[in-house]
Amino acid sequence: MGKVAAGFVVFRRISNEIQYLMMQTSYGQHHWTPPKGHVDPGETDEMVTAYRETEEESGLLKSDLKVLLDTKKVLQYDVNGKPKTVIYWLAELINPEAKVILSEEHQDFKWLNLIEACKYGNYKDMQDMLNYYDNLLKN
Repeated sequence: MGKVAAGFVVFRRISNEIQYLMMQTSYGQHHWTPPKGHVDPGETDEMVTAYRETEEESGLLKSDLKVLLDTKKVLQYDVNGKPKTVIYWLAELINPEAKVILSEEHQDFKWLNLIEACKYGNYKDMQDMLNYYDNLLKN
């Protein structure tokens, strides 16, 4: 199965717009993704990893988020020729005062609408997932 990572597609509602948190890595090709990271030894529940990584990478706490439990999506792709699995859930930012605080792993973040988020998340499986979540939220 290769490496496994987990994270949240964090969204917020501003007026009538849904915005997604996209973060730019400070390494490699400086790609943009929602907060996520590798499952640590001893973490048997990927949701624990998703909370930990989201806090480490964005400063957003468990209490800032409301996870939509039935929204698990699994992306699979190769990184440097090795398989990687990333598990995401959709999570709403419920604390409007919460501030995103970047770790050294990221150099920038943006709150983006669906079209912009898909532009930044420049992979088809990422775009498909964002579209799926956006449809879920609008229906």
